[in-house]
Amino acid sequence: MAGFSRLASCTALTLISALPFEAATAQQSYALDDGSEVLVLDPIFVDSYEEEVLQSLGVSVISSDEIAERPVTNDISEIVRKMPGVNLTGASASGQRGNQRQIDIRGMGPENTLILIDGKPAQSRNSIRMGRGGERDTRGDSNWVAPELIESIEVIRGPAAARYGSGAAGGVVNIVTKQPEAERFTISTQYTAPESSSEGDTRRLNMIWSKPLTDALSLRLTANYNRTDADDPDINVEETCEIGTRGCNVYAGREGVENRDMTGLLRWEPTGGHRIDFELGYSRQGNIYAGDSQLSLPSELSQSLAEDGDETNVLHRRTFAVTHEGTYDFGESVSYLQLERTKNKRLIEGTAGSGEGRIQSEEYGVTYLDNIAAKTEWILPGRTFGRDTTYTFGTELRYEHLDDPVTVGSRGDLDFEFGDTEAAAENRDDEMDQTLLGIYAEANMKLSDVVTLSPSLRADYADTFGWNLSGAINAAWEVTPNWTAKVGIARAFKAPNLYQINPGYIYVTNGRGCPAPYYLQGPCYVLGNPDLEPETSTNTEIGVAYSGPTGVEATLTAFHNDYRDRIQSGTDQLATFTIGDDANRVFQWQNIPEAVVSGVEGSFAAPIGQDLQFATNFTYMARSENKETGDPLSLVPDYTINASLEWQATDALTLIPSLTHYGKIEAPKKNPVMETDYDNTDARDPYTLWNLASRYEVTEDFSLTAGITNVADKEIKRTGDGANTFNEPGRTYYVGLTKSF
Repeated sequence: MAGFSRLASCTALTLISALPFEAATAQQSYALDDGSEVLVLDPIFVDSYEEEVLQSLGVSVISSDEIAERPVTNDISEIVRKMPGVNLTGASASGQRGNQRQIDIRGMGPENTLILIDGKPAQSRNSIRMGRGGERDTRGDSNWVAPELIESIEVIRGPAAARYGSGAAGGVVNIVTKQPEAERFTISTQYTAPESSSEGDTRRLNMIWSKPLTDALSLRLTANYNRTDADDPDINVEETCEIGTRGCNVYAGREGVENRDMTGLLRWEPTGGHRIDFELGYSRQGNIYAGDSQLSLPSELSQSLAEDGDETNVLHRRTFAVTHEGTYDFGESVSYLQLERTKNKRLIEGTAGSGEGRIQSEEYGVTYLDNIAAKTEWILPGRTFGRDTTYTFGTELRYEHLDDPVTVGSRGDLDFEFGDTEAAAENRDDEMDQTLLGIYAEANMKLSDVVTLSPSLRADYADTFGWNLSGAINAAWEVTPNWTAKVGIARAFKAPNLYQINPGYIYVTNGRGCPAPYYLQGPCYVLGNPDLEPETSTNTEIGVAYSGPTGVEATLTAFHNDYRDRIQSGTDQLATFTIGDDANRVFQWQNIPEAVVSGVEGSFAAPIGQDLQFATNFTYMARSENKETGDPLSLVPDYTINASLEWQATDALTLIPSLTHYGKIEAPKKNPVMETDYDNTDARDPYTLWNLASRYEVTEDFSLTAGITNVADKEIKRTGDGANTFNEPGRTYYVGLTKSF
């Protein structure tokens, strides 16, 4: 590991020394007593590439005040979803695991949203098996930090996100935690109670303590407990079963979750220009079972577990990180090394056919995922063709190692060879790893007083698929002091995950899941494919921003993503073999040629008098299409509108009524892994949710929050028909307290 870190640092320093630059300066002349003149050069500061990215049209920043004024029940995805271009979806358009909804940016799917915590990747969801349709039984990586412990959330969409490497083709969510400053102890608690007794309530308690130890050392400790109970197992029964019907399949409601999180950060500032952070973190995230299985086929065991509200899977996430930030005469640097270990412990599930995803045993299987992330980035002022420029050079390493004896070793009855793949159980490797090393160079050039050009180039090498070249160019033109036009284009990518490239990961169906024209002609096997290419996309956006002297802020952006080499379960038969009298068919994961996503997003905010602030944003998805099937890539609304009115009723009291309106969600018409038509393609009709939030500052150090979500009680049940794949909870009340000492 030390070798990896040295390699990253040396690569960045080699790039820096190899590329010429001049110090960016301005000059002033002074007359001396002897009549001579001397020139004094003063530095001219130009934003870094990253700072320029954070001013892009496709960027939203959620402050800690906004989080406090609009509290979330459990997961910060609840507030991120209200940003332009953002929705919540499952990992595929199939609707399986429909209530396990994650952040989906610009319709590219959760797997193309990169989650960062203080700029470092969180990748625990990759420890969870991916189903043949792209599903994972995961709520994603957005619930590792309690809302009260967050300083801000940066939501980065489109070309601006391409600089972050693999997994950011849709966008990036960077969770910035509160840092150690003056000595302070803050404790927060919140209770959320649904009006319906069939829905689970939530209670949360957390604290943050920061304290300077010496002039050079400071400490931050955090702890969090958060529990949301599961919905009743029969919450959807009236929507899915006729009265008196026996034996019908009832789609489960929302699972509950219990979080226990602890972190410690020791900050050392040996000199004024250098800072080193040592961080340790531990989180335990357990589900509270509601009866869901991937194909919604309940068993006596699963029904019993749901009725008892048992935990059926638990993620343990441990992290250690060292971060250095330095300021030098010639520039700045940021470097880190992070170790992340995830232990995925869950009751044994079926991995084949109609029983896929259904709990089969009260025994636990354990999967381990180890991730190493390292990065060094250097920011240097200079000049390009006589123009003031800020350069950024960096190197990034990601290493992941997966040990999954549960799913890889589950088909012990197989014994055949396909190409270089030996499918005999004793020859299959439970372990798989992948290393990605990226180098990048970026520049933010001030071409004139009103035009800024920001190009970047990135090269990544993976020991699984080889080289990938990506990059971006963003430009901003200040048309007037109030109007700015911006355009960007970028090539982004996503590496295949460790299940997709592992030939030992084998999915089998006895016939009903075989692709056409082999339906009912199984068994059919889908093997991992070590020859997969990375998914790529060309992301383009163009738009305008207005910032008025009276506080009016507005943006309008059109985006278009050409999505190529998307990875899905293959439909082309590659081989056959026989076991006994059965003819068996072999398929693999494969890259599909093309998909496209396009739309328009915008925002508007303006003060209304001295005490009112109005804000709204919208997203319109003009197109989200797998060009082979014509179906949407993910189940997102045709359009989404968010609006709020913040009223400073008194110096202490803030009231915020708000609404979210969702347009129609179209259902897919064709099963992409079977190439057959779905029997039911019902769309989810448009609907509106109204909310009311309030915050009262009792003193400077003591505040109270209270509110109602879904005031009109627009409750929608999951039926599994078409796009009706998730529950929309009804009216809910909450109250919270925060006290600092």
